[in-house]
Amino acid sequence: MDERHPLTERFEEQRPRLRAVAYRMLGSVSEADDAVQEAWLRLNRADVSGVENLPAWLTTVVTRVCLNVLRSRESRREEPFDAHLPDPVAAEGAGNDPEQEALLADSVGLALLVVLDALAPAERIAFVLHDMFAVPFDEVAGMLERSPAAVRQLASRARRRVKGAEPVPDADLSLQRRVVDAFLAAARGGDFDALVTLLDSDVVLRADRAAGPTPAPILVRGARNVARGARLATERARFTQPALVNGAVGLVMAPRGRLTLALGFTFTGGRITEIDVIADPERLAKLDLAVLG
Repeated sequence: MDERHPLTERFEEQRPRLRAVAYRMLGSVSEADDAVQEAWLRLNRADVSGVENLPAWLTTVVTRVCLNVLRSRESRREEPFDAHLPDPVAAEGAGNDPEQEALLADSVGLALLVVLDALAPAERIAFVLHDMFAVPFDEVAGMLERSPAAVRQLASRARRRVKGAEPVPDADLSLQRRVVDAFLAAARGGDFDALVTLLDSDVVLRADRAAGPTPAPILVRGARNVARGARLATERARFTQPALVNGAVGLVMAPRGRLTLALGFTFTGGRITEIDVIADPERLAKLDLAVLG
């Protein structure tokens, strides 16, 4: 590209915003970059001399490219669960360093990406553009080729999904969040003693067939036994974040942004009494997940 060309300069000014929009729609750095590149190619093929608002024009192009990608994914839902794994947002030069990927994933909010991934394509686009990038409904309507009223409905449904089911009272959520945050920190750090103190002495962990190394479901009892298992999952815990799981604070594990495992907790007196480890795709799809405020 000739960087002296005025059109090139105007496009490069918009590239970071276009990439951010595309990533939140697709959850994949590589696909977001492809969408932005496609916008550049179309810009070079089109006569935009009469375009008054080039940023809006480019956003429309990127949105329609992303919509096609999302619809294509919907048609391939019968493929294996791990057929598509969105990448964490990557900074320049981040490469495939797992440590850097984990830090970047934390900064983006994997829980949000997981919830967005469950939305229908048009819902996801309406929510991302309006609620995250403040694009007016009238403009989104043109991009989706729907009426503004219909787009409002799409965004509203998406918003309800993101907020999730009615949570437990705030006081309980606050305590649960502190316990889960401490559990996650201890798991990431491999701190066995800290894990034990957070678990009830008679804690029970249940994991479905898809979660464990054996074809049978797993049942583990006792704080020390559960803590040993959590300490062994230090690497996986790097890609885990708190989220609302069926209205209570739990954890979602999403390497590269795609939900692969969820942990539901039961609490008594500020300690964890039960842990439900869910990895089966059908069970994951039925969970009511939402982003913590």
